[in-house]
Amino acid sequence: MTDVRRLPGPGAEKWEWQLHGACRGESTELFFHPEGERGPARAAREAAAKAICARCSVIKECGEHALSAREPYGVWGGMSESEREAIITGRTRRGGARQAPVPVGSAVGADRQFHKAPIVA
Repeated sequence: MTDVRRLPGPGAEKWEWQLHGACRGESTELFFHPEGERGPARAAREAAAKAICARCSVIKECGEHALSAREPYGVWGGMSESEREAIITGRTRRGGARQAPVPVGSAVGADRQFHKAPIVA
């Protein structure tokens, strides 16, 4: 569940970015996995969702929201659940260094390109 204590509050200006999302009007099923979805089906669905994120004008705001609110489910700001978890925790399930997506530029998704950077557990 989203940590509601981390949400920005009811001010419309804090949520207005959502009105400009490329995902508006798309099926939420594309961004949130059905129970039990695994493997190639999940990878294909996430890739389709991320393709929409890649052309979104508010990918930065979306990614920042997902990380700060610790959104547990779905593709947000071009990042999957596991990608956000790796960024938030700064470690992997196995331990040791692993390549995790890190936004290029100064803010999350600012130029919608990601490169790999090691995360040390």
